[in-house]
Amino acid sequence: MSKKNNEKKFSRKLLHKYRLVVLNEDTFEERFAIKLTRLNVFVIVSLGTILLIAGTIFLIAFTSLKEYIPGYSSTALKKQATVLNYKTDSLQQVINLNAQYYASIRKVLTGDVSALDFNRDSIIDAATIDPSKLDLKPTKEDSLLRDMVDKEDKYNVFESTISSSNFVLFPPVNGNISEDYNIKEKHFAVDIVVAKDTPVKATADGTVIFAEWTAETGYVVIIEHSYELISVYKHNASLTKEQGDLVKSGEVIAMAGNTGALTTGPHLHFELWNRGYPVNPTNFIDFN
Repeated sequence: MSKKNNEKKFSRKLLHKYRLVVLNEDTFEERFAIKLTRLNVFVIVSLGTILLIAGTIFLIAFTSLKEYIPGYSSTALKKQATVLNYKTDSLQQVINLNAQYYASIRKVLTGDVSALDFNRDSIIDAATIDPSKLDLKPTKEDSLLRDMVDKEDKYNVFESTISSSNFVLFPPVNGNISEDYNIKEKHFAVDIVVAKDTPVKATADGTVIFAEWTAETGYVVIIEHSYELISVYKHNASLTKEQGDLVKSGEVIAMAGNTGALTTGPHLHFELWNRGYPVNPTNFIDFN
């Protein structure tokens, strides 16, 4: 009974009506009045608190006001950090490519060529295989690939008109060869005897990637051509081109001379490199 009486008293207190009146202090005139209960006040305060919390969360989550709260980072700074991260990655890739490029040029200048290692046992095993016992019938995937390549070659007009067979090398100078191309002695060039100040011409169209003085080989010019071909001209008396210049086949790029420590007289030290490996120039050029 006592519990029921207490519950009734509590419910009466919650539903008991009060009147909130606003009076004029001088005239005691009633300006505003509202009837309230304790339950109404509790509900209003609760709803107001919930709305206040929801509004605060909305402002923090979807507006820039959160940047003024300690612990939150700026959106602009995040965007800048992301952009800088992408740029840094791109620059690192460019640096790696340049490092490989300079390493190949260094090999051309120093003549440092690494020999290829072959597995002798695998070569012997391959030689002992009887070709007649091999199944050389094309697979379905191979036939589809061949058809696709044939169609590409058939309708690719521009690629078919430009062929490596039309790529002709021009003799840089004409004269007698004093020292031939010799891999065993690491002489990856031909030395052509010419008179001093003889014009040295570009062997093909390309871009000058190196035009400087070196202590051992004097004035050196290196030109990058199509099909991953590089030509090198050493011991020149002077240069007529600079790094970055575009040259045409047969265009004068230097004057022959006798500069550098590793020279015995006026001549042109001419090298050809393809994909980082030396090539015998006499196989493609007639110097006489």
